[in-house]
Parts: sequence; structure tokens; C-alpha cells
Amino acid sequence: MADPTTSGRYPLAEPGLWVEQVGSKVFAAGSPALFLDRDGTINIDTGYPDDPAEMVLRADIAAVIAAANGAGIPVIVVTNQSGIARGYFGWSDFAAVNGRVLELLRADNAFVDMVLACAYHEAGSGPLAAADHPMRKPNPGMLLEAARRLGLDLRRSLIVGDKEADMEAGQRAGLSQGWLVDGQAAVRRGFT
Repeated sequence: MADPTTSGRYPLAEPGLWVEQVGSKVFAAGSPALFLDRDGTINIDTGYPDDPAEMVLRADIAAVIAAANGAGIPVIVVTNQSGIARGYFGWSDFAAVNGRVLELLRADNAFVDMVLACAYHEAGSGPLAAADHPMRKPNPGMLLEAARRLGLDLRRSLIVGDKEADMEAGQRAGLSQGWLVDGQAAVRRGFT
């Protein structure tokens, strides 16, 4: 496998942080946003996804994204990808899988405006080995970075995710709401 930190053709803001604006849409300053976790929220969670052919969208997620699109609300994916730090797959695999997820959404007229992915993890090696990195959820770094780049109003924004870490990241970023779906939903509700 190639070095997972190679930036060459990938939109890496740093070795373990993917920041990709999808399309050229411009949003008004102070817009609220819909933040979505990817694995387990947008697509069925397959563990450490490295095969685009295995990607299947969760029921009704495309309709949710399309509704946000119709309301002019930016849709932003924020996803932890520790499989890269652990050496299970590299950025090229992430790019292929993420491209497939976006393709499936587009087929349902649902469009993502930005993707942020954090590969940092304490079990990683080299530059990706980082305990409690500010970009890795439950830390709010990816949400704050998206807000900085797009001029978002986080207080009017919402996060949807399948893990407690998604909810904590949203709360720590000052979001108004978090919806916990599937996964740990029986353990704890989101926040308002």
C-alpha cells in the first residue's frame, strides 16, 4: 500500500485531514448547515470501508439531503477515518469509497457541498499517530474548520450521526441540535 499521508492528488489540508469542497456553490455568510457523519449515517457501516462496491445508502438519507439542498442549506460530511491511521487502507481507497457514496447520492438528486475526513488516531503510526487530535470527533475541529471556510452559523446548525462522538462534537462546536440515529440511539438521545 502507498503511504497513506501522500497528498499529491488529494485535498489534504494536513497529512491526516481531508478537506474537499464539492462543487462551486456559494452560500450566504451566516448560513446554518447540516453536518452528517458518513459511515452508519449516510451509508450502511461496513466496518473499515475500503471497497466502493460495498457502499449502500441508508434508507431516506438522500431525501433528507435533498431537502437541505432545496432549502439552500449546506450539507457537510464530517467523518473519522481511523482505518487510514491504522494502515487498513489509504487516502486513495477513501477517495474511491467516498466518490461512490457521493455518486449514489447524486443518483437520488442529493448533493454534498463539503467533505472533511480525519485520519488521526492514537493507534496510528508516523504523522497520523495522535491521541485526542483536535480534528477527530468528539473534538469539534472538523465542524469549526467547515464553519471557518464557509462562513457558517454553527448555533443554527444541526449534526446527524450514529455515535455519541458525533453528538459531543456538535455540542462542543455550539450547534443547536444533534440527532442520534441507529447505532447508539437506544443508549442516548441526541441534543437540543
